[in-house]
Amino acid sequence: MEPAGPCRAQLGSANDSYRNCSAEEVIYQDATPLSGKIVLAVVLALVTLATVLSNAFVIATVYQTRKLHTPANYLIASLAVTDLLVSILVMPISTMYTVTGRWTLGQIVCDIWLSSDITCCTASILHLCVIALDRYWAITDAVEYSTKRTPKRAAGMIALVWIFSICISMPPLFWRQAKAEEVSNCVVNTDHVLYTVYSTVGAFYFPTLLLIALYGRIYVEARSRILKQTPKKAGKRLTRAQLITDSPGSTSSVTSINSKAPEGSSETGSPVYMNQVKVKVSDALLEKKKLTAARERKATKTLGIILGAFIVCWLPFFIISLVMPICKDACWFHMAIFDFFTWLGYLNSLINPVIYTMSNEDFKQAFHKLIRFRCTG
Repeated sequence: MEPAGPCRAQLGSANDSYRNCSAEEVIYQDATPLSGKIVLAVVLALVTLATVLSNAFVIATVYQTRKLHTPANYLIASLAVTDLLVSILVMPISTMYTVTGRWTLGQIVCDIWLSSDITCCTASILHLCVIALDRYWAITDAVEYSTKRTPKRAAGMIALVWIFSICISMPPLFWRQAKAEEVSNCVVNTDHVLYTVYSTVGAFYFPTLLLIALYGRIYVEARSRILKQTPKKAGKRLTRAQLITDSPGSTSSVTSINSKAPEGSSETGSPVYMNQVKVKVSDALLEKKKLTAARERKATKTLGIILGAFIVCWLPFFIISLVMPICKDACWFHMAIFDFFTWLGYLNSLINPVIYTMSNEDFKQAFHKLIRFRCTG
């Protein structure tokens, strides 16, 4: 075991609260073999690369597909831009810092990295909220909201996300002091518990409660629509039949009926004779209801996946972020746990584009066309 430099009790990225350490405290890292560090570096680099590519493809797909130029998809594209910034500005440096355990890039880069980390990760989380709000308004007030659902409104929601994210990341800059000497760890050394509560509540706990409430209402509305669209009795099907008659020496005629036609009799009771009768039954309305119900079920399932993935990725990190500055020396976690929870949060930036694109048929089709175009081009 060898000393890794000053005490670095990292609590992660989107909040970056750290436990203050005395000058005598030193964290000793396990004697990790070089091969282990190489494997760790490769894994984290692959996660970073996958995050870059997946979000870049989402942005390119929305940009090049006119069918996807809608306010709802603009919000998803903005989320992809935010997650792309996380993968470019935050994750590569975090990879180096996680593998080496020491900071070698100086105080200025440290300040830029921490601010980018807090701002982009918070913006990614808040994008999920505005997407949920857009979906909630669209499903609960479809008629009125359809006139308000404009690109200008989407741009305003995106602007509010970034303004609030910057408000979360700015306060530490006011009390963070630049160090003239060489720094070996990049942390936010603060005892400001009020800021910790403000940042964690604003960046995670409040958005999470909002997402749960919105997705709960969306789920209830979607379930009610599914029940309305599902026919109660198979015998009450509304069928559409076309009677095509074609007798010699006469013009063809097409008669459409929406109920069962009398068999072999007319209104006067005399039989009706046709040389050729073709009846085409298409349960159009029933099929439409089935498709609508299937889409609602899929959308409801997707909401559960989105919310579940978000909570699994970010909850552990933000629990530690809130608890550690409060309990201080009474709490202790191994450095590997902090790094794991940090990267679990970063992983949400990779999961987001996968969920939002794979659950949307228009996105999948456009995505496949873009891939084929790139491969053949």
